[in-house]
Amino acid sequence: MERLGGFEARPRLAVGVSGGADSLGLALLAQRWAAARGGALLALIVDHGLRAESAAEAARVGGWLQARGIPHAILRWEGEKPATGIQAAARAARHRLLAERCRDEGILHLALAHHRDDQAETVLLRFARGSGIDGLAGMAPVRAAGAVRVIRPLLDLPRDRLAATCRAFGQDWIEDPSNRNPLFARARLRAAGEALAAEGLDPLRLADVARRAARARNALESATAALLAEAAEIHPEGWLRLDPKPLLEAPEEIALRALVRCIAATGGAPYPPKDEAAERLYGEIGGGMFQGRTLGGCRILPRRGRLVIAREPVGVTERLSLTPGGEVWWDRRFAVRLAAGQGGAVTVAKLGRDGWRTALAAGPDSGRIGLPEPVRETLPALWDGNGLAAVPHLGFSRPGFTLSAVALHAPEAVLCGPAFPVVSDRVGII
Repeated sequence: MERLGGFEARPRLAVGVSGGADSLGLALLAQRWAAARGGALLALIVDHGLRAESAAEAARVGGWLQARGIPHAILRWEGEKPATGIQAAARAARHRLLAERCRDEGILHLALAHHRDDQAETVLLRFARGSGIDGLAGMAPVRAAGAVRVIRPLLDLPRDRLAATCRAFGQDWIEDPSNRNPLFARARLRAAGEALAAEGLDPLRLADVARRAARARNALESATAALLAEAAEIHPEGWLRLDPKPLLEAPEEIALRALVRCIAATGGAPYPPKDEAAERLYGEIGGGMFQGRTLGGCRILPRRGRLVIAREPVGVTERLSLTPGGEVWWDRRFAVRLAAGQGGAVTVAKLGRDGWRTALAAGPDSGRIGLPEPVRETLPALWDGNGLAAVPHLGFSRPGFTLSAVALHAPEAVLCGPAFPVVSDRVGII
């Protein structure tokens, strides 16, 4: 935990607990660590509702934690479940529920119990899917995820050590049957573990692959951040201006990474553009006759020797209800908050062309702030039964609408951040 750094003097943290030996072992260790520093631990159990016995298992795990004086909460995945891709959907729901509860509790650190064997499986899965350096680096021991910091303090420890930890505490655990279900790729990899190890692909060797790939990724991300610091100009309305000169002078790998980061941070898409599409765009920009194109939910346009990268208006379709005193994350790009006060719910949706004209007619100064055309249409706006109520970025509020609102640019994919951390069983987490 010390190697992960970034804890307050009296640390409060949450631990995701599935009921397996790994997560229960982490909860037991984390409780002791936090208590020794005057801090506190909250265990979070997610009941996915995918098996008939899941609720009883969650209650059983909660009982174990309660007996050890560990506060806990059971979070349930409500609503319809998808017919396909259930593991990916369950993982996304789990991460969302855990992060939301951490935010509600004011907890900054969410500890997950992924260990060296999990890291090895991740590397194998990504290798099978043709991943490059980024994928082969595996899971990060520290990752910023909005309002919470996800930490994985066990990545350099094998699964057996955690089972031994539970036994040393006299703690029983639950075996998830899906871990042996051949329908799932990770279960098939576990079943083939001995054969893979005989060929040299044991968890230790695969973790070493992740360490080396992470070291390379770390260097590439640092170089990409330096290029973006020189070339990118970020605007609070959710767009950016990019200088193509340093982009084209940089090594191609670094330039491509910078370009993809700009698109991911601006477009709001769940996944970055594919390598081939990014390479094609880069070639067009370098060709000298670039006329603009759409990629990754963005419009990329040449303007006065620069590139404007803005959200594509046609892709902005989300409409979210927002009540006074509430906050929503809209279009995967903006945290929109409405002050408490008298009034009903409003709808957060894009401003659009008609909305821009309305705001411009009410306050002509709005037209002089120099926003590119696609940016104007994709600004977050508040609407009610009487039409356009407010546009935070323009300082526009309809006469009679008394609630103030703010819209902060908060994309899921950040332009750049801390370099990818490296895990090593020899020197720990760097």
